[in-house]
Amino acid sequence: MSGLVIVGADGSASSLVAVEAAAREARWRDAVLRIVHAFHWPAARVPLWGALPMPDEGEVRKMAEGLLAEAVERARTVAPSMDVTHAVVTGDPVTVLEAQSRAAELVVVGSRGMGGLVGLMVGSTAVRLAAHGRCPVLVVRDSPEPAGPIVLAVDGSRSGAAAVDFAFEEAALRGVGLVALHAWTTWNAPVPPPQDPAQPYASAPGMLAQAEERLLAEALAGQRERYPDIPVESRAVHGATREALIEASGSAQLLVVGARGRGGFSGLLLGSVSQAVLHHAHCPVAVVRRPGEG
Repeated sequence: MSGLVIVGADGSASSLVAVEAAAREARWRDAVLRIVHAFHWPAARVPLWGALPMPDEGEVRKMAEGLLAEAVERARTVAPSMDVTHAVVTGDPVTVLEAQSRAAELVVVGSRGMGGLVGLMVGSTAVRLAAHGRCPVLVVRDSPEPAGPIVLAVDGSRSGAAAVDFAFEEAALRGVGLVALHAWTTWNAPVPPPQDPAQPYASAPGMLAQAEERLLAEALAGQRERYPDIPVESRAVHGATREALIEASGSAQLLVVGARGRGGFSGLLLGSVSQAVLHHAHCPVAVVRRPGEG
């Protein structure tokens, strides 16, 4: 049975770029592409434009079908023979796409939609969906698809393991290499107890760096065995995670992060690192949640 890739379309230029990216993802996966347009009908039919009457629901749906037809045509330019379906759904876009994500293997959205504020790198729909989606969420930039490897953020957490799995699968689908990046500082790395009670520090010089390199190797071990043909560059760097990932994204075609890392506060659906790269990364970002998390 074919998988399912969902993409949100609202008629904006950003969403049409997302449709093209979703079509490529569906083609690589041999999956069905479903293009979804959600609109929130006001509960009270009060004119919002002075004396101008509000369009009736039939007119709104007709406009929605028109923009969906344009989105389908755009998808066909990427994959002419692919199975494409579309749907107009009444409701808040995040609520609609979150519901759709329950049956999907990937949801794709543009970085900014029709309601995006000028100056914001990522709109609220993309951020909220990354926090609430039930499958990986790919947020696509308006710029052309970049080249380069996939950059994977590795932190050794249970949540991060799902991001590792997704990144290796994506690298295999795209036929590209992988850069596994683990950034650490003395503030976010677990400190082992001292081996010698007479030693004034918990870790001997260099021991912490070795422990973080070992964490990175262990996090990748299973998938490296599963995908032996994927070139993998491992980078364990001493520095701030957000800055290191944003810098690495400048030469990447995709950045993959977990929804929450080992430093996340309990109850948060989206960690600070994930939010930072959504707003500031130079390439598309995939936010991956561990099944059952959230």
